[in-house]
Amino acid sequence: MATDRPQGLGLGMLDDVARSDVARIALGAVAVTVIVLAIYYLVPLDARPHGGILARLIVGFAIFGVVLANELRSIVRHDHPMVRAGAAMLIILPLFVVLFAWIYLTMSHSNPLSFTTRPLDRTEALYFTMTVLSTVGFGDIVPRTDPARILVIIQMVADLVLLAVVVRLIFGVASQSRSRGPGGGAEPTAVTGD
Repeated sequence: MATDRPQGLGLGMLDDVARSDVARIALGAVAVTVIVLAIYYLVPLDARPHGGILARLIVGFAIFGVVLANELRSIVRHDHPMVRAGAAMLIILPLFVVLFAWIYLTMSHSNPLSFTTRPLDRTEALYFTMTVLSTVGFGDIVPRTDPARILVIIQMVADLVLLAVVVRLIFGVASQSRSRGPGGGAEPTAVTGD
C-alpha cells in the first residue's frame, strides 16, 4: 500500500534528507568524537605550573574557535544545513568537554591539592567536566585552590556561552542557509535576537 508521505526520516523538516546523508554525517561526527577522546586518553600528560595551564586554556579556546568557524562554513555550504548543524554540535561538544577535562587533569597533576581527589585521572577529569557542564555538581570532586575555582568559574561561563550563543549561532546559520536553498548561496549574515 503506497502512502503520500515522503520517504525519509519522518522528522518534519528532515524528510527530504536521504538516510545515507544523515548516516554519513553522524558517522563522521562519531569518528571525530572517538578521535578527540583517543587523543585525550593517549597523549602523555605534561604537568606544568599554572602558567602552562593558562596557556593551554588560551590555545584550547583558539582551537575551539577555529573548529567552530570551520563548522559554520560547512553548514553554509552543505545541501542540508540543519542536518550539518546537528553534526556540528556532535563535534563541538566533545571538543569543548575534552578541552576542559585536559586542563583540569593538568592542573590536578601540577598541584595535587587543586581538587579533593588527588590527582585526578583522565576519566575523573572528564567526569568532573561533565558534572560542571550539566550543572549536576555531585560534590565528590571539588576544586580546593583558588586557581582551580577560577578555572571552574571560567568553565561555567563558557558553558553558558556554549549553550546560549554557540548553539544559537550554529542553528541560526543553518536556518539562514536553508532558507537560501541548496549550497547556501551568499555568506551568512549576523544572527540577530529577533
